[in-house]
Amino acid sequence: MQTLKIVVTGPFASGKTQFIQTISEIDVVATERRISSEHERIKNATTVAMDFGRITIDEDLILYLFGTPGQRRFNFMWEILSEGMLGFIVMVDSTRPETFREAKRILETFRNYSPVPYIVAANKQDMEDAWPPEDLRIVLRVEEGVKVVPCVATEKESVKNVLLELLYSILDVMDESEAQGEG
Repeated sequence: MQTLKIVVTGPFASGKTQFIQTISEIDVVATERRISSEHERIKNATTVAMDFGRITIDEDLILYLFGTPGQRRFNFMWEILSEGMLGFIVMVDSTRPETFREAKRILETFRNYSPVPYIVAANKQDMEDAWPPEDLRIVLRVEEGVKVVPCVATEKESVKNVLLELLYSILDVMDESEAQGEG
């Protein structure tokens, strides 16, 4: 049995908790608390430590999903949650350009924690004012070869597609390192 630790990160209210809740086969362990601030108009609760979900891919592979808090005041949890991750997903609310700079900062922070594969999930692609994934690639300065995947965090097939794209990226890196080890 192999387990893979995947971290789901991104700015406040980008859809991380919803993403994990949509796909997890267990009740998500969530550490959400009510908000009483300027953010209350966007959503009424925020993750303060982490979200945790699990998916059994097959009898040999289980994914553990760890969602990070999106607010900067909880960023001390980011490095802790990144330990042992084999890949990460940066969730971006494609309808909120005011969060793109923060998404880029979070992406760079997680790249510094560990040089593991990652992808960007362009959430809320079902909304009329959503930025297309390729435009997000440009504004976030995502390097070639890194996937920017359209996503709707409330739709199981969409979430599954994002996870599969990350798994393919992880497998590609594993295959490359095996090939180099044999050479």
